[in-house]
Amino acid sequence: MGTNADLWSGIDVRIPRWSIGLVPIALAMLSASEAFAHGVSDDDKSFIQGNPGISIGPYIYLGAKHMVTGYDHLLFLFGVIFFLYRLKDVGKYVTLFAVGHSTTLLLGVLANIHASAYLVDAIIGLSVVYKALDNLGGLRKILGFVPNQKMAVLVFGFFHGFGLATKIQEMSISPDGLLANLVSFNVGVEIGQFLALSLILIVMTLWRRTPAFQRQVVVANAGLMCAGFVLIGYQLSGFFIRQAT
Repeated sequence: MGTNADLWSGIDVRIPRWSIGLVPIALAMLSASEAFAHGVSDDDKSFIQGNPGISIGPYIYLGAKHMVTGYDHLLFLFGVIFFLYRLKDVGKYVTLFAVGHSTTLLLGVLANIHASAYLVDAIIGLSVVYKALDNLGGLRKILGFVPNQKMAVLVFGFFHGFGLATKIQEMSISPDGLLANLVSFNVGVEIGQFLALSLILIVMTLWRRTPAFQRQVVVANAGLMCAGFVLIGYQLSGFFIRQAT
């Protein structure tokens, strides 16, 4: 399932004026947030650096907190499930994202693979733009075909996981209990993802039952795309400023 260009046939895409105002509000909220969607708070940094041993419970909490507050993850997943109506399909796509996210988080930290956090997060922003454009049927118009949706979710999941790995690498973490803590963190991420997606699905289900849903499909994905472009611009600006200093 996923996005389907055929869903657009017969849809009234008139955009209510009040909903257009949601776009700048969403952008303002994003720009007011910390520059890194994968940012780690000072308190969390202090905890991580001050507890070198195995801390399964706290790391599960940190993982869940990261997912629930990680708006880049949530924006991407919102786009992924936008046209998924069966829980079976939601489960497939979310599982692919989780596999990608977990793989590069573990591999990036354990294998000490480095990359610019700004550029990785810019690609994460691109994933949001990609999914919104896909939902709007733009990929078929631009490319002449729709890329494999499951593969795209998996690949972008790799980048989402590597984004956090770049942040963890910036901290002095003791190797003592590192693997167990990272696995615990991933478990927390999955718990947070389940909680966040449950709420999103409840809201989406109620929204889909309203007559306004079909009219607001365009503005919702346009807002999603704008948010992705804000993330890209924010990260690229940080990258070039860092290069210039």
